[in-house]
Amino acid sequence: MALPQRKQDATDTRLAAVTLPNGSAWLTKARNAALGRVSVMGLPARRDEYWRFTDPTTLVDAAAIDADVLPIEDNPEFSKNDALRVVFVDGVFDAAASDDLSLAGVTMTRLSQAEDITWAADLLGTLEERGQKPVERPLAALTTAMATDGLLIHVTGQAERAIHIRYDRKNVGADVSLHHVVKLDAGTTVTVLESGAGAARFASNMEVDVADGAAFHHVRAQGRDHGRRMNTHIFTRIGEGSTFKSFTLSVNGAMTRNDCIMEIVGDDATAHVSGACVGDGEGFHHDDTVFITHDAVGCESRQVFKKVLRNGAVGVFQGKILVKHGAQKTDGYQISQSLLLDGDSQFLAKPELEIYADDVACSHGSTSGAIDEDALFYLRSRGVPHKTATTLLTLSFLAEALQEIADEALAEDLRDRLAGWLDRHQH
Repeated sequence: MALPQRKQDATDTRLAAVTLPNGSAWLTKARNAALGRVSVMGLPARRDEYWRFTDPTTLVDAAAIDADVLPIEDNPEFSKNDALRVVFVDGVFDAAASDDLSLAGVTMTRLSQAEDITWAADLLGTLEERGQKPVERPLAALTTAMATDGLLIHVTGQAERAIHIRYDRKNVGADVSLHHVVKLDAGTTVTVLESGAGAARFASNMEVDVADGAAFHHVRAQGRDHGRRMNTHIFTRIGEGSTFKSFTLSVNGAMTRNDCIMEIVGDDATAHVSGACVGDGEGFHHDDTVFITHDAVGCESRQVFKKVLRNGAVGVFQGKILVKHGAQKTDGYQISQSLLLDGDSQFLAKPELEIYADDVACSHGSTSGAIDEDALFYLRSRGVPHKTATTLLTLSFLAEALQEIADEALAEDLRDRLAGWLDRHQH
């Protein structure tokens, strides 16, 4: 199908300036294939169904990177000191700040240094390409093509430590693309953490192949940089009896779009994706877009997203559960809620169910509301200062999303740091 002329012109202009990074033969092949997908699909535009709430222009236009990025502040982070630390600065691996890439039960290689790695050659770009149907995701293909580095993580046993991927920024105008691939063998377990400012504009893909009986836990903190523009994609294929859980905490940033595309292909699997977001100011726009496909029997999925918005901030949630023929005994749960702390902020939601099996239990819901004045009055009447009472009620609202984190120590760490951030930002 031919693209509309304006969309085709924009795509041709953008891709004409693309210079693919150097790499091994198999990596170059994967990058060229991804670039070909973008050429066919075209870059996203507001007329596209899943971009009507979010303008993608600043995520693809080189001239849109802010020249004057606001200062970085100390926002929610991790203090899990026993995690293996891998640091990228402006998208470049920082060996001095990173730990040695050796971990019992795991083999790790940098994407930029990967040569003949059969499992990676078979997997890189594969889940991203599978995730282009039924909804096209051209920015994911563009990231596959342009990523200069990333991690190839092969989990062969029980990882003795979490892997913490940290993204730091030094160059004000940094424009970064990274691509990670994680392969879990049957019965293995790993926890991957992500955090940091990233870049003025930051794009990342993570492809996660979870074999039968394996467990993947992912916790991400997006914050620190007020002017950050970010688009991320997680693609996962989930096998029989396996577990996939991902949680994202977001504060600050000018534009954030997080996509999670989950394909459940094995019976009795569990797939959870959740997020908590706090936005302040009319320059803040945060979009969570999720697509979960149930293609197996007896599986459970959960989507839990909470957003706190004020001073003109905009939050978006688009979530879909697709239950295919034969995916009986599916249990799909989806909830998206916003707490609007003033009349200027907006929450735009598009929950969807598409079900082709008759023995399922699927539900979705979306609500927006103001802070509970009765609860606020109760706390004030007990001597709790207004600022503290508002922080407590906000944390209570976000609690359901934070409860999705399997590691209670990590959850408590993020709760404490989020409480500190909220306290500092109360007016």
